Amino acid sequence: MAPAVVRPVRRADTTAVVDILAAGSTAPQYEDASRLDDYWSAVEHTRATLGEVFVATSDDVVVGVVQVLIFRHVQHAGGWCCELESVHVRHDFRSRGIGAALLRRAEEFARERGCYRVQLTSNNVRLDAHRFYEREGYVPSHQGFKKHLA
Repeated sequence: MAPAVVRPVRRADTTAVVDILAAGSTAPQYEDASRLDDYWSAVEHTRATLGEVFVATSDDVVVGVVQVLIFRHVQHAGGWCCELESVHVRHDFRSRGIGAALLRRAEEFARERGCYRVQLTSNNVRLDAHRFYEREGYVPSHQGFKKHLA
């Protein structure tokens, strides 16, 4: 098996990305493979607002994904910040360095854009993911809160 290659997502990758998101989600009912144009629209919006969506491939098969959002804080003198979302690796490809490769590429992208920080949230039930993030140098420094809107 070839080492993972991390690259920007292509439209042809959309079905594989949706499958990975659904398989890794704690709420897979919200993923809908019949709405590929909507997923691609989200990629285009991410790019239009200075971010990117990266996929990891192994032997040309998409096996992981991360969305990189770039925004300016009103704090830190209006500094640029990076938020990672939708970090997922196919279950059968975990523990092979693919998640670490996705994080390294996302961090490199953030540095290229002058970000002073990379941050992410992870669902409280994802204890394996928390251990992974800590091994990769992420510190559980804040408590996250979310409210779903109707």
